[in-house]
Amino acid sequence: MAAPRVVVVRRATERDELVAAHGTIGQAGFFLRTRGQSLEAVEQRHAATTAALDAVAAAVPADWRRASVERAELARFVFEPADVVVVVGQDGLVANVAKYLDGQPVLGIDPLPGANAGVLVPHAPADAARLIRAAAAGSAEVDERAMVEVRVDDGQSLVALNEVFVGQVGHQSARYALEVGGERERQSSSGVIVSSGTGASGWCRSIARIQAPALALPAPTEWALAWFAREPWPSPSTGADLVAGRLEGDAALALRVESDALVAFGDGIEADRLVLSWGQRVELRVASRTLRTVRS
Repeated sequence: MAAPRVVVVRRATERDELVAAHGTIGQAGFFLRTRGQSLEAVEQRHAATTAALDAVAAAVPADWRRASVERAELARFVFEPADVVVVVGQDGLVANVAKYLDGQPVLGIDPLPGANAGVLVPHAPADAARLIRAAAAGSAEVDERAMVEVRVDDGQSLVALNEVFVGQVGHQSARYALEVGGERERQSSSGVIVSSGTGASGWCRSIARIQAPALALPAPTEWALAWFAREPWPSPSTGADLVAGRLEGDAALALRVESDALVAFGDGIEADRLVLSWGQRVELRVASRTLRTVRS
């Protein structure tokens, strides 16, 4: 039987990005000073992240297999079904990796633990050894977080942890026919958002406060989604009555594309998108797989 494998997911720190852009840390410091900023805080965050990565590496038993992958490499990395995935970074990094997983437990480590710990990275580096072993043994408590799936009638599909956006790349007017709950309406809007309960604390919540403040947003582990048509424009040929709602269980929201060059992408990653053309049908619903985040 193969030894367990721990995959550590990280992203370049601000210091890494500055050095990549300016060549040396000295040049990076000069760049920041010309803008009235200091390199000190950047260095402190870099040191904390490095220390957290070292703590996670030390927490992996010596006879276990291990791998490391940066965010930019996720699309090319092959996860194994029995992997334990340890994300060291902020909440957004967990969302970045979610679409590439299928049931593997995800342990979120905050390199800067404190009062502002993320929802998806609630653990301190000191917790890594205990939780990695528990996740590998299958004894860790996990949250089964619902995800959003978008599927196109030509077979294209993608999943996202927080939300999926369907509309124009530049968020200009998109034309489509919206179908939900037995109702249908042709619309022209700045796009449609479908959000999970995890995403309900972000973009979705800001839209809901203005557009549908009475709508009960789903919980992260609830088999439900919330959807919003952003700023639908009423006209002689388009309506604005179907603006928000919930998708419970296996219910779907369908869009029939009526303009060129619409896209669908998840979690704000526009580079990883589906391109939609006139007449195509798109369905959005709760994904069949969940993201399993380690709670304790």
